[in-house]
Amino acid sequence: MIAQIIFILLTLATFGVAFRKYSQLRRNILLGKDVKIEGDRGERIKNTVLIAFGQKKMFKRIIPAVMHLFIYVAFLFTQIELIEIFVDGLFGSHRFFRPYLGSVYTVLISFIELLSLGAFVATVVFLIRRNLLKVPRFHMDEMTGWPKLDGNLILYAEILLLIGIFSMNGADEVLYNAGATHTAGVSGQGSFNFAISQWLGPAMFGGMSVGALEVIERAGWWMHIIVVFAFLNYLPYSKHLHILLAFPNVYFSKLTSRGEMENMPDIMNEVKSMMGLIPESEAAPVGDPNDMPKFGASDVFDLTWKNMLDAYTCTECGRCTSVCPASETGKKLSPRKIMMDVRDRAEEIGKHLDTNNLELIAADKKEGATTLTKDNFDDGKSLFDYITKEEIHACTTCNACVEACPVMINPLDIILQLRRHEILDLAAGPSDWTPMFTSIENSGSVWQIPDARDKWATEMNE
Repeated sequence: MIAQIIFILLTLATFGVAFRKYSQLRRNILLGKDVKIEGDRGERIKNTVLIAFGQKKMFKRIIPAVMHLFIYVAFLFTQIELIEIFVDGLFGSHRFFRPYLGSVYTVLISFIELLSLGAFVATVVFLIRRNLLKVPRFHMDEMTGWPKLDGNLILYAEILLLIGIFSMNGADEVLYNAGATHTAGVSGQGSFNFAISQWLGPAMFGGMSVGALEVIERAGWWMHIIVVFAFLNYLPYSKHLHILLAFPNVYFSKLTSRGEMENMPDIMNEVKSMMGLIPESEAAPVGDPNDMPKFGASDVFDLTWKNMLDAYTCTECGRCTSVCPASETGKKLSPRKIMMDVRDRAEEIGKHLDTNNLELIAADKKEGATTLTKDNFDDGKSLFDYITKEEIHACTTCNACVEACPVMINPLDIILQLRRHEILDLAAGPSDWTPMFTSIENSGSVWQIPDARDKWATEMNE
């Protein structure tokens, strides 16, 4: 009874803390402006099944894909055993489903054990890749400090989960072989004969007293559930949040060609008018220069909630950066860092909103304001304090990063919005680009030629 009470209290505390953090996470994603996601629902579901659930894009690199698949599938199927652990914890039962499932129960747990063994091997391989082989994409500048530690912590936690499972099952196997159990009414059902535990249990725990076996079995049970609870509350601080967010992120990802860029209607109509493609009357009206629309993005508030979801879904795997031609030629750009910077900026703003620091309310919105919100927030900073202009200038808009991402993240969209703001709102940009902009404005051509771009067509019609 005491164990049940402890379990219930621990569960309530875990989900209470998690609810608060995940609510903050949702708030941070919604710092981005609203955007309507359209497109065929069937196609979106298909992408979610193949890419998020089926790991389709992971298999462009077969070895890490297979290793990741072991961990991923083991994670999915272990949830079945986790349900039983929850039931046992709430009602004080022991292996609640075994009497109802019979031999199916043995097959199911055996399958989970085999997957767990594969996950253990994969976890060790990933630790070796990160810390001994030092795969370059895991040791770039943005992967120092917390990102590096985070990548290892989750692997250590995975090992603890597996130790918990095999300690619980192995000790239970020896207990049942000896005709003993710590739960009344469960003995006498025969040995478990789980695929791994039937060998591992006797090998590790054979010859121990019943009391010692019960302690080991309970320790394994509690270790497993405590690591699961800790993992639930750790996710919002970790890159492994993609375990949850990959599914909605893929579902809401772009269905049109990856090379298709979002246009800006005001600019598009103005350019069409300038080039004689539409009458001047259809061009955007010239208004008060002090009330001009904001082009592009300077902060997370100017991005969309989908851009923010991208940032929080980032797995920090570095596949985008490893295929980026700018990065590969030594330029400063790292698409992975762009996503991490957007997330870090959102986290910074979120912490200020949590503390309700009224000193950060914009000067023109202070009157009568008692709450700091995303609509009146102004700390004098922007994404350009995280992402340098050198980084966004280096991008070739080749879409290699978008194509490489296993969960359909689009770093290019954010880069383009930052560049648009720099050029159109700040009237800045690399000096190398200025002649091109001037030439387009004067002649409609990217080349500096004295004649109008369409002069040859006019001459042919004469």
